[in-house]
Amino acid sequence: MAIDFPAEIAQLRSTFAQIEAVLDPTALKARIADLEAQASAPDLWDDQERAQAITSTLSAANSELERVQGFERRLDDLEVLVEMGVEGEDAETLAEAEADFHQLRKDLDAMEVRTLMSGEWDERDAVVTIRSGAGGDDATDFAEMLLRMYLRWAERHGYATKVLDTSYAEGAGIKSVTFEVDAPYAYGRLSVEAGTHRLARISPFGSADKRQTSFAAVEVIPQIESTDHIEVPESEIKVDVFRSSGPGGQSVNTTDSAVRLTHLPTGIVVSMQDEKSQIQNRAAAMRVLQSRLLLLKKEQEAAQKKELAGDIKASWGDQMRSYFLYGQQLVKDLRTGHESGNPDRVFDGDIDDFIEAGIRWRRAQQDQSDDD
Repeated sequence: MAIDFPAEIAQLRSTFAQIEAVLDPTALKARIADLEAQASAPDLWDDQERAQAITSTLSAANSELERVQGFERRLDDLEVLVEMGVEGEDAETLAEAEADFHQLRKDLDAMEVRTLMSGEWDERDAVVTIRSGAGGDDATDFAEMLLRMYLRWAERHGYATKVLDTSYAEGAGIKSVTFEVDAPYAYGRLSVEAGTHRLARISPFGSADKRQTSFAAVEVIPQIESTDHIEVPESEIKVDVFRSSGPGGQSVNTTDSAVRLTHLPTGIVVSMQDEKSQIQNRAAAMRVLQSRLLLLKKEQEAAQKKELAGDIKASWGDQMRSYFLYGQQLVKDLRTGHESGNPDRVFDGDIDDFIEAGIRWRRAQQDQSDDD
């Protein structure tokens, strides 16, 4: 069916006007000017971690401003292209205009999703932990497949990542892994990936033609910031040091540089072994511990509010997605209903559609809760 270009372009302009009002290009320009001033400071790289955060945020802000400012120009170009195609009765030009229209609508959807991330920590970097569950070698292999999926997703977007800790399985794959994704709104996006992931396939590790179901848990927390003031007394922490290990349990260094922190009051355990020194590993472990304690505090406050309101619900993230690699190849999100018939692309990091659907679903759940 032929596209009604005037009506569709008018709809795009209307939706864009609403999105533009939320993203506020004027405020975004002011933020960029402030970040540029910080980035030009002569002592910027005295603190490399802070410098990387500033330059990464500046790059993302410039990209967002360019997307917003360029969208209206692209709409104007589309109108010109349609006019040329209609006047010249040029089917090839109209086909090009149709392709441009579909890309514009996809990009507008992505911008709209950005406006739906208004949570307290959505703007922050993310710390992601993947743990293998039931399923033996298939589960540890699945955990490694998920790790690659998220790292490839970050690579597609140019987001910096850093693996903080890896616990390798004796057989295939990994028992657990923790990594950072350093990009504005990394937490807002990846937080909808939290929960239990399920893989069903013909096992490459068992007897022939035997279907195996395995599980992996994904935890996503916001990166701690110095302004969060989460104090952790030394008396509440048990510190263990050990040698870093690689696949198959082999030692990867000859010093006790890996660090395990146990928070005694809560039982939270954080291990780090991917940094070069014990001091660096302890600092990285403390950051993740503080992030988990911050999130735990907020969850307890939210649970208390729900209890007072007489409305306690299970976490929305549990049992959130299934991956079927036998028969009908399919990846399906159990919350949103979004699915893909190409698991290979999904495991190669093509998960934006799942993330966007999850963000829209989460916002709808929040709006419904507010109405109730």
